[in-house]
Amino acid sequence: MALTEARLNRATLARQLLLRRARIEPVEAVRRVVAVQAQEPASPYLALWNRIDRFDGAGLDEAFARRWIVTASVVRITLHAVAAEDHEAFYAAMVPYLRASRLHDRRFTSEGLTAAGADDLVRGLLELLAEPRSKAEVESFCGHPRMWWALRTFAPLLHAPTGPPWSFGARPAYVASNTPPGLDGGPRVDAGRATLVRRYLEGFGPASSADIGTFTMLRKPPVRQAIADLGVQIVRREGPGGVELFDVPDGALPPATTSAPPRLLGMWENVLLAYADRGRVVPDEYRALVIRRNGDVLPTVLVDGHVAGVWRAVDGAIEITAFHKLSAATWQQLTKEAAALGVFLAKRDVNVYHRYHHWWADIPAVQVRRVTTGSST
Repeated sequence: MALTEARLNRATLARQLLLRRARIEPVEAVRRVVAVQAQEPASPYLALWNRIDRFDGAGLDEAFARRWIVTASVVRITLHAVAAEDHEAFYAAMVPYLRASRLHDRRFTSEGLTAAGADDLVRGLLELLAEPRSKAEVESFCGHPRMWWALRTFAPLLHAPTGPPWSFGARPAYVASNTPPGLDGGPRVDAGRATLVRRYLEGFGPASSADIGTFTMLRKPPVRQAIADLGVQIVRREGPGGVELFDVPDGALPPATTSAPPRLLGMWENVLLAYADRGRVVPDEYRALVIRRNGDVLPTVLVDGHVAGVWRAVDGAIEITAFHKLSAATWQQLTKEAAALGVFLAKRDVNVYHRYHHWWADIPAVQVRRVTTGSST
C-alpha cells in the first residue's frame, strides 16, 4: 500500500523528534535529527528546545565547547551542527562537491588563483588552526580573500565557539578538525556518501532520490551509487502517485492520524528544507512567505505538522502571526509554547532574529497574538 502525504508528514515529525519532546542529551538529539542548521547561532538552540524535554541550553553549550557537537559546512554549502562522530563521513561525502564548487567558480579563477595553489595551502592552514584563529588571521595566512573563501568551504575546518549567548558570535573563529583533508577521493568518498545517505534516511525518510539530492546536493549518479552500496541496509517503499521512496528498515512510520502538537521552529529549520517536495511540511501557498527570495527561512509556526504562520520576538513578547484562522484550542497550545519560549529566550537573547523583522512587512496577518511570559495579549 502506498504511503500517503499525511503519513509521510508524521514520519518526518517522529524522526525529527517533533511529535513529542524526548528526554535525551543534546548529542543524541543532534545525532537523531542528523544535522541542525546553524547559520544563525541561535538556531541549534531553538531546534533542540523544540525537541528535548526541559532543555535549558547548558548541555549544548558544553557539547560545543567539548566538540561533542561540531559546526561546519558539511551539508550542502551551509553551516550545520552535527554530532562529532558523523563529521568525518559527512565531510568525505561532500568534499568533492564542496571543493569543485569553489575552485571552479569564476570568483576564484578570475583572481588568478589555482586549484593546485589551494591544495598546497591546506596542510599549512590546518597546522595554523591547531588552535582557534580569527578570520583576519587565516585570511592573512592565505594571502588572498578569495583563497580563504575557497579553503573555508572544503578544508576540514570547524567553527570554534566564541562565547555566549549562543556559543558562536558574529565574529567567527576557526579551528582544524581531526578529519584528514579530502583531496584524494576514492573509497573514502564512496563510504562517506553511503553513510550520509543512510543517516539522511534515518532522520528524514522515507524519501525519494530527488529528496536525497536536495538535502545533500549530491548529483544523481552519486546518489544512485550510494543507494546501491547500501544494499539491504535500505528498503524501497511506494509513495504518493507511485513515486519510489527509500528508507531504513526500522524507520518510524506512525499512523497518519497521530496527533502533532504545535511547535515554534527556529530559522532555517531543516524539516522545511530537507525535501525536493517541500509540501511535506510547507503548504504550497505559504512557501514564498517563509522561504524568502534571498534564501532566508523565517521562524515558523507548525500546526498539525504543517507551517501555519511565523513568529518573532518583539517588545519582550513572542508574536505569532497565523496565515489562516486557528481554533481556540490551537491558540491555547500555542500560547503555552510561546510563553515557555519566552522564558528560554529571556536567559539568552530576548531579541533573537531581530534583524530579520523587515520580512514581516508583507506577511498576511490573518490572526496575530503576542504572548508574554505566562500570559497572552
